[in-house]
Amino acid sequence: MPSVRRLTAILAADVAGYSRLMGADEEGTHERLKAHRGALVDPKIAEHHGRTVNTAGDGMLVEFPSVVDAVRCAVEVQRGMVERNAAAPVDERIEFRVGINLGDVIVEGEDIFGDGVNIAARLEALAEPGGICVSRVVRDQVRDKVDFAFQDMVEQSVNNIARPVRVYRIPIAENAVAKTQLPLPDKPSIAVLPFQNMSGDPEQEYFTDGVVEEITTAISRLPWLFVIARNSSFTYKGKAIDVTRAAGDLGVRYVLEGSVRKAANRVRITGQLIDATSGAHIWADRFDGALDDIFELQDQVASNVVGAIEPRLRLSEMERSARKHTEKLYAYDLYLRALAQVHRYSQEGMRAAIPLLRQALAIDPFYAPAAAMFGFCRALQQGRGWEGLSEAEITEGLHLARQALEVGKDDPDALWMAADAISILAHEHATAAGAIDRALKLNPNSAHAWMARGWVACCQNQPRPAIEALTHAVRLSPLDPLGYFFSGGLALAHLAAGQYQEALEWADACYLEYPRYTIALRIKVVCCAHLGRTEEARNGVEQLLELDPRSTIARFRTNVTGYYPPAIVTAFVDGFRKAGLPEE
Repeated sequence: MPSVRRLTAILAADVAGYSRLMGADEEGTHERLKAHRGALVDPKIAEHHGRTVNTAGDGMLVEFPSVVDAVRCAVEVQRGMVERNAAAPVDERIEFRVGINLGDVIVEGEDIFGDGVNIAARLEALAEPGGICVSRVVRDQVRDKVDFAFQDMVEQSVNNIARPVRVYRIPIAENAVAKTQLPLPDKPSIAVLPFQNMSGDPEQEYFTDGVVEEITTAISRLPWLFVIARNSSFTYKGKAIDVTRAAGDLGVRYVLEGSVRKAANRVRITGQLIDATSGAHIWADRFDGALDDIFELQDQVASNVVGAIEPRLRLSEMERSARKHTEKLYAYDLYLRALAQVHRYSQEGMRAAIPLLRQALAIDPFYAPAAAMFGFCRALQQGRGWEGLSEAEITEGLHLARQALEVGKDDPDALWMAADAISILAHEHATAAGAIDRALKLNPNSAHAWMARGWVACCQNQPRPAIEALTHAVRLSPLDPLGYFFSGGLALAHLAAGQYQEALEWADACYLEYPRYTIALRIKVVCCAHLGRTEEARNGVEQLLELDPRSTIARFRTNVTGYYPPAIVTAFVDGFRKAGLPEE
């Protein structure tokens, strides 16, 4: 029989943790799965006019002529499974993961093939135990025909599918017994839920719990976050967790969840950060390591997780603040709006940030993050030559930076920003280094504090410690929004060490990431000149003069003398002369 095509709704399902269940009790698991299918799953499929295509192992592939029927069937099955699992021991529960797509398929006999099927299978893999994920076309087709909500999980890259797929999650437990929702705190709030032990080894529970405890402790060091205590979060241990409901029960906006899988002497830990108010996935990653030293691995994972999610949380909060009505802004909201302007790293961005920070300080004159950022903005304006700051403006910036060191002595972000300002505006590098060291004691996972420590070490003519600090910053937050500060600092540190090839590579990486960051271009010019790549150096000078027509050797000396040590200034000046940058 020749193959034909048709548009159909495809439902893919499997059993979460099936290998673990079979490993623990093969016959019992098989009987329980068969019982659930006979009593609930198969009757629901028939009721909603579905056709089971195949049932290999724990998996199921079902097609429906109506996408509404497919979604209703999935929801009724998952709700039914909650009831059927209620009395079952946690380690014996059968929990399905379901993915639904609407697409064109190839039909050959009783089987179906094609991207429409593949996408449904990938959606099923993204679903949580007891959960349902659907594609955008499914959501669009059914959202006005059903009485339950869809939560956006944003675009997801899936294996063997060329384009990212927009994924939506259907909350299952929200229509269960109603429970009073705690109000959200007035600052960002997060709960670290118990991670799933996917190892099939009950003895690894202590390791999994230890990872979560270390992450919770590390996140608790961030003073701008409200963190739910471990004892409260662990009330969800061993339960099928609906993230939205758990967040509502705990009164938090963000939830961090994950899993741990052990094989031989290796362990893989995955984590994902979710905005429970929208269902959006903000961050996801995995970490692999050896179990040679369990405690060291727990520390390493906690450090990596916190370093990675901190900037993601900041970005999410900045976006949320930007959507708030002006009359409802608090000092923290104004600070976040200013931070968004600082991230533009431009003359216009700094000009926009300053009045926002003034407003924040008018609301709370001793709000350390705003005072520190005010000084930081003035330092960037002065250090990059964007503004001809008056003595009064420099004095004000320094005053607020010093104030931040006093009132924000327990706030790592305030400490590193204020320290950077003092280093640039007053050239007090030793004071700055001490303040940043305190910030790192408070939060050793702050990528930005490590970044600032590296820059200050450069200014103290300590290239090796600078390289170590900046490399650690990159490891903690490899996709940081301020990553060009990391790579730019590494370029400068390698230049200070006389390692011109390495400096050039980091300068290129920095310039590609953020072309307006002219320090990277200046370092590239100087390194090419010292490496004898004269033509590239001269081309770089032309680019530099296009970006900043006022660039001269004399102006560079004026801007950096006292900030950079003499050895770095000499390396720049000699390189600029070889490259042909004008003297005056």
